[in-house]
Amino acid sequence: MMRRAALPLATGLCFFAFVGAQRALSAPAAQGNQIGVAVLDFAYADTAGEAQDMTSEHQKRLEALASGLRKGFERTGAYRVVTPVCHPEPCEVGRTPLDQLEGAAKEAGAQLLVMGGVHKESTLLQWAKVLAVNLVDNQVVTNKLYTFRGDNETAWERAEEFISRDLLEAAAPLAGLSGPSPTPKLAVFDFELIDVSGGALLIPESAEDLEQLRLATEEARRLISQSGRYALVDIGAADAEEVKARKLSECDGCDAAVAAKLGADQSLIGIVTRVSRTDYAVTYKLRDAHSGKLIGVEQTDLRAGANDSWPRGAAWLIENKLLAR
Repeated sequence: MMRRAALPLATGLCFFAFVGAQRALSAPAAQGNQIGVAVLDFAYADTAGEAQDMTSEHQKRLEALASGLRKGFERTGAYRVVTPVCHPEPCEVGRTPLDQLEGAAKEAGAQLLVMGGVHKESTLLQWAKVLAVNLVDNQVVTNKLYTFRGDNETAWERAEEFISRDLLEAAAPLAGLSGPSPTPKLAVFDFELIDVSGGALLIPESAEDLEQLRLATEEARRLISQSGRYALVDIGAADAEEVKARKLSECDGCDAAVAAKLGADQSLIGIVTRVSRTDYAVTYKLRDAHSGKLIGVEQTDLRAGANDSWPRGAAWLIENKLLAR
């Protein structure tokens, strides 16, 4: 999970000092009931000193981060994304003067400007600075420093999810929205069994296995519903063959499309991996239903117990991983 930090950002990202003086530029006008928002591509600084050149990977992840934030605004229906154009050079955080960035955003029709940068301090530690400015009255909407661990696709996607949620909550008054961002709709599919035990080829999935998978699913849904963090979507109308055959774990993320068709924002599949007749582990995979991207993957340690203990393992995973995010 990302956490906020109050520490100063490393040298090289000091361009986030916001000048709060009033501008002479006129405020942009809203079109219809939607708020124009400009999310600039984030800057990046890498001082980790690693031997591997990850410039290309970082560029792709920066683009995915900005794209994900834009889509997050669009999905609310309260915002329309606009693209500022700077002259003579492209708009670039850290190089283009702040007043030019604001001016270009206003000319494009933005009332909200979002910009930021990421600093990789070490192999496992990255910082993200995010600034959002209300261009109508030149007030800071949010100005936060985050830190997140890891430099892989999953780490960046979790960072995007966390930052997007914060941005939407901070910008809600500007868009005339009351309270925090809408509760995400989640499709929790029936838990599935992957049997890698020595007897898997000789002993097929039993009726008792299916019953314990059902109970594990029910326990997961109960805990998620009670938490208030998600609004559960009924999966009864799902007609995909992978759903009926309990093979979503084998279809390379096809659960996202099924969830989207059901009207969900996110999808969750649960997997019980039977290592032996008395040892197992439980995993969940959480995806964005619109993009198909993984939001999170978590797994229990190897747990002792026969199939009647699977619901307890599922409950532990949901409480200590998903709902602790």
